[in-house]
Parts: sequence; C-alpha cells; structure tokens
Amino acid sequence: MRAPEFWHHPPGLAATLLSPLEKVWKAGSWVRRQRARPYRASIPIVCVGNLVAGGSGKTPVVLSLARRLIDAGQSVHIVTRGYGGRLAGPGRVELLTHDAVAVGDEALLLAEVAPCWVARDRAAGMAAATRAGATLVLLDDGFQNPDVTPDCAILVVDSAYAFGNRHLIPAGPLREQIMAGLARADAMVLLGDAPAPIELRGTARPMFRACLTPTQPMTSKRPYLAFAGLGRPQKFFDTLREAGVSILAAHAFGDHHVYRPAEIATLRQEAARAGATLITTAKDWVRLPPALRVGIDKLDVEIRWRDDPAITQFVLDAIQPRTHEDRRRSRAG
Repeated sequence: MRAPEFWHHPPGLAATLLSPLEKVWKAGSWVRRQRARPYRASIPIVCVGNLVAGGSGKTPVVLSLARRLIDAGQSVHIVTRGYGGRLAGPGRVELLTHDAVAVGDEALLLAEVAPCWVARDRAAGMAAATRAGATLVLLDDGFQNPDVTPDCAILVVDSAYAFGNRHLIPAGPLREQIMAGLARADAMVLLGDAPAPIELRGTARPMFRACLTPTQPMTSKRPYLAFAGLGRPQKFFDTLREAGVSILAAHAFGDHHVYRPAEIATLRQEAARAGATLITTAKDWVRLPPALRVGIDKLDVEIRWRDDPAITQFVLDAIQPRTHEDRRRSRAG
C-alpha cells in the first residue's frame, strides 16, 4: 500500500474519524507483548527499526552498518522478514536463484553486502544465521517484534517527516506510541538536514546524524520520467530534484508494487513522447524482471555519516559484553 496522504499532515478530519481505531491497534500490540516469549540469541543482535510505517531510510542504514561492521572484523549476517516475497523461511538469499517474488526487494539489496536470511519467524532466522557462522546479526526491522531481545536497538527517523501526524495506525503512520518506542531504543539515527523533531530534543540517547546521497553523480543531460513504489515515493522524487535532476513527470505506486509489463510499457511510451529517460529506485529496479529493466536507470543511494567512525564504535561497544561472554563460554567449553 501507499501511505495515505493525511498521515503526512497535521491531524484533520480523516485522522479524527479513525482515531477510535488507534485503541484497537494499541490493544493488539499489548496482547502480543503479553503473550511473547522473547528469544535470546547466543550471539549479539543489533536491531535497526523505526516507529512509522513506510520508508524512513532503515534499509540503507542496515547496509551501511553491515559494511562498517564487516570492516571491523565481524562476521555479519542480516535477518529480514522478506516483505513482499512468498518464502516464509528461514532461508538464505541466493542472488543467482532468488528474485523479488521469492524473497522481496529489500532482501536482494541486503544480500549484495552480507549473507542475508529471510525469516518471518525472526528467532528462527537468527538461529540459522548463528549456525552458519555469524558472529553478529543485523536485524532489518523487528523493533516492534516482542519475540526478539536485541543487544542494541537503533531507531531510524527521517528528520523531514519525523512521526507524521503523530497518530497510531490507521489514523496515522505510527506503529507504536512515540515515547514508548524511544524508551526502548539505545540510539537514534536522524536522517536529513531538518531539525530534530521535538520528541528527540534533549534525549539522553546517543543520536547520530546522516543523510541519504546518490552514489553516482547525475550527469545526464536528458530529462527523466521517475516512478517508484515505496511507502513514501515523494522522498525519492525529492532526492532526484535535490541532485539537480530535471523531472518531467513522477508516477507513484504502492509500497513493494509488482509491476506488470503493461505498466512499464505505458511508462516507456510516455517517456519516449517526452524525450525522457525512465528512472526508479534500486528497490523498484530489483522488482522488475530482467527483460523489463533494459533502458531504465536506477538511483543508488548510500548513507553519509556526519561522524563516520562514531556509529560503528557505538555498536561495537554495545555488543562488547556479549562478545566477552561468548569468549568465556568458549574457553569453558
């Protein structure tokens, strides 16, 4: 689905009418937590999540952390739900045989950097990664999953979007109440140059600032016709404009949208008439069958940290007690 437009603005009629259903969402989350039997992995678990439905930049943060922790000597494996894919797992993503229909778009991107496991049962996925030799698991999403006990929980917040209209689903984008979520986080990653939302000001939790930037300069002289199937496609379109790209038209689809050949054909025809080049996100690009990717540019983005070593050192410090515990257990065995 695509995030409703009223989620992005101060509460209005739609949010007011749906606000009674917030209690249903909140009650369901409470019941789930009461019934949970949290899994404690034998190796350190670092969870990267968010408080809102839709894109916050969480997956690029996971990719960035994976690269840095691998450089620091960790055998990093990533566990993700594989949203949009048909496989329940746990199963390791194989780039030569799996596609987005099987494992979802995010899993394919994550598997390019580190071994990635798709598992709707996160505990089973973490156990599989441990058996395969991981010394640290990065959990992509799962912050609201009460069946997991992470050693370090990092919340990603888009500084421009913050927490939308501050209402719970379905009246707003929040997966849980803001202060309850912040209380469980060990650190925040604030993406973008906008000021920190008021809820984060004065927090005692470490806050690391970063931004999403294209990995390659946009040098094409031709205009672009952009399309994206994300929770908040406008974020992609804004990134293109900030990079100096001329966009003649922008088409938004639902999150994790599976493109039909006829839809791509229509986009190609529109681009040809306008003398434009089609461009989309890396997540959308991997959802396209190879035959449909021809002639379509993709925008790869990466995280740029204001203080690059700090976030890596924070995670290494956070997991240090567990790594010491593992060494003691190994010597005892």
